[in-house]
Amino acid sequence: MSENGVPAAGEVVSAPSVLLVDDEKNIRRTLRMVLEGEGYSVLEADSAAAAEAILSSAAVDLVLLDVKLGDDNGIEFLRRLKSRGVGEDAAPPRIDPDVPVIMISGHASIEDAVKATRLGAFDFLEKPLDRNRVLVTARNAAERRRMQVQVSSLRAAVDSRYELLGQSPAMLELRRQIAKVAPTRSRVLITGDSGTGKELIARAIHRNSPVADKAFVKVNCAAIAPELIESELFGHERGAFTGAVAKKRGLFEVAHGGTIFMDEIGDMSLSAQAKVLRVLQTGEFARVGGEQTLRTDCRVLAATNKDLEKAVAAGQFRDDLFFRLNVVPIHSPPLCDRLEDIPLLAESFVAECCNENGFAHKEIDPAVLERLKGYEWPGNVRELRNVVERLVIMSDDVMTERDLPPYLGGPGRIVGERGEAQAAPAIDLARHAAKTLREFREEIECDFIRFKLAEYDWNISRTAQALGIERTNLHKKMRALGIVRP
Repeated sequence: MSENGVPAAGEVVSAPSVLLVDDEKNIRRTLRMVLEGEGYSVLEADSAAAAEAILSSAAVDLVLLDVKLGDDNGIEFLRRLKSRGVGEDAAPPRIDPDVPVIMISGHASIEDAVKATRLGAFDFLEKPLDRNRVLVTARNAAERRRMQVQVSSLRAAVDSRYELLGQSPAMLELRRQIAKVAPTRSRVLITGDSGTGKELIARAIHRNSPVADKAFVKVNCAAIAPELIESELFGHERGAFTGAVAKKRGLFEVAHGGTIFMDEIGDMSLSAQAKVLRVLQTGEFARVGGEQTLRTDCRVLAATNKDLEKAVAAGQFRDDLFFRLNVVPIHSPPLCDRLEDIPLLAESFVAECCNENGFAHKEIDPAVLERLKGYEWPGNVRELRNVVERLVIMSDDVMTERDLPPYLGGPGRIVGERGEAQAAPAIDLARHAAKTLREFREEIECDFIRFKLAEYDWNISRTAQALGIERTNLHKKMRALGIVRP
């Protein structure tokens, strides 16, 4: 609270605060008595200039504004307030244009009421003011303001979760590209390995676009069965197929006016590609089982971890769809190309994981950060996030090297002086002299698989990838050789 009793901008107060802007002192006094009797915190201004000064420095939840302010025009002040706030040349904090404004007037006309409503006034009250009408309108406006603040807070929390972190040259260049393409309507094809944050790039583009306040609809083309993807994208009519018990809107319809993000588009069937192409060409589509032609106007962002040019050459992806999507290509850099960002990412993930699990904040030993920076991260940022979550859960107040998994230098891993993995122990052929070739092969294979499993902390998928075999094949070999996790 400042010295003149005006709450500072952003200060949380228990009761909604109302600013009365009227050049008639008796009107302000009457309104103050009515509102304070209901628990409101009341501020007063007798001119537009005085109101502007208060709004520039105070946290106000609601404004009651007279149409006639002596030589000032209340509707003109409303116009300036709603058009990004007044005092544009002043230093922050700027006036919040979303503050609900109730217009009041003793000489109201339909023209004034219509004009005020079009400019964004919450309501228009005529003098003499009815006490109950004032209180009901003020209560509704204050509730809308409370919901606005709550939505903004939730949106900020969501935005922080999807923030692109990093100050490496690769990330600075990525942000530059996003800043260029976001304000446009151009389609963007985001490429990059799994786990690099392609969805974060798509959300950043949407968040900085002209349709940021509209829907952001994500569809994972690889996660939807081929026979269902057309229904998901375009919707279906009741009875279109077995199980279609009701009409369903498709994601292109839901995304109308906003952005649709088609992740892993390289896994889409050729028949679905043809229908997506039609939407991109004409904006038209029909629900499955329907005859009515519908239209959508949404921005399309796509992402893939595949080489679509090779897929086009192999006949697995339509070349005309590729050219439609690949208007502005953006590459999501792998984590190994921006290792200097790891400390910032790790600290962010620690804070996030501690918050999610109700832990007090935990520190990261600098030696742990060096280990993390010395790894290649084939799983990219997603793998780093999982490792940090493990560290947060399994460590004490400080995350140390003993909390790391074996493949990052934790217990059970053979490492060199610089933390790099050492080669598996050399084979002692004399020890195997009495064995048959089959026995020798099985024992060496068993030892090698155990070594690789330990190297990758018994992560079956990553071990199978390193061995160059299918995950199911590795499971079979482990069962055949009697390999079980210690």
